Amino acid sequence: MLKQILTDGAAAMGIAMTPGQAERFEAYHALLTEANRRMNLTRVPDDPRESADRNYLDSIAILSQNLPHAERAVDVGSGAGFPGVPLAIMLPETRFTLLDSQARRVDFLASVIDALGLNAEAVHARAEDAARRPELRERCDMAVARAVAPLRTLCELMLPFVRVGGIMVSMKGPTLDQELAEALPAIRLLGGGAPSVVPLPIPGRDWDHRAALIPKTEPTPERYPRGANAIQKKPL
Repeated sequence: MLKQILTDGAAAMGIAMTPGQAERFEAYHALLTEANRRMNLTRVPDDPRESADRNYLDSIAILSQNLPHAERAVDVGSGAGFPGVPLAIMLPETRFTLLDSQARRVDFLASVIDALGLNAEAVHARAEDAARRPELRERCDMAVARAVAPLRTLCELMLPFVRVGGIMVSMKGPTLDQELAEALPAIRLLGGGAPSVVPLPIPGRDWDHRAALIPKTEPTPERYPRGANAIQKKPL
């Protein structure tokens, strides 16, 4: 049932989902449901449609937009794998780094990657530390995040990963307009260009879900990102 709901929902969004991809989503759902009983990773609704809409279709809704091809992407604050795992299922040619600061989550993500055969790796690190690693700093074509932090904070955590010419994708809800206005100075400071906002509608839902797309136009100054305390106490 979940496979059909996902396939039909994706089609209604203009996204083609193959039978093999739908099977991977079903397998991911089973792994997530089982792990959630032990460690409370995220909300996993019992109703298949509710789970499909809130967790899976919401994560891939950005694919309804005309995004540039990304060879390498990072999911900042991946948690239980949203949106990184669903995007990795749908974009098998893109190499994903699923980044999280909690070891138990990273262990779960590693098990999902192995079970589903995804083109991805799970990394245990805080974003402000990982963004200083030479193999990650300004090496990604795309950075994504869903419901992690206010946008001006996310810009400092995400833009250092993105190469010049790449893009930052922040999935947000009704607060996006206000968050974007507050984030404009940080965007300019961190090497971002003019942002755009795109809708992320889910068929049959009246949710106000949208994404901020921020192109990377200049290198991020070396001093950013700052340490966790500085980011928390004095957001850009």
